[in-house]
Amino acid sequence: MFYERIKELRNSLGISQVEFGKRLGVTKQCISNWENGNIQPSIDMLIKICNLFSISSDYLLGLSSKLTLDVSGLNSEQILHIQNIINDIKSA
Repeated sequence: MFYERIKELRNSLGISQVEFGKRLGVTKQCISNWENGNIQPSIDMLIKICNLFSISSDYLLGLSSKLTLDVSGLNSEQILHIQNIINDIKSA
């Protein structure tokens, strides 16, 4: 599940393996190996990946299918606006 999620997340940012590797301080080959399921990243690297995408390790590792949004720093009105957008997208 990890290799599928990592590729999906990278593609959602619209970045290449090279760019993704630069952001994490690893090579394109390393990213390619992760996405092909050949190797697994270290725990330290998992933390960096989770921080980059603002996701939980449970989601990244396939232990949960639930994604969350970090709304800290937003006021109640802004959070409500985001919730309305999400509801609109779900009902479309």
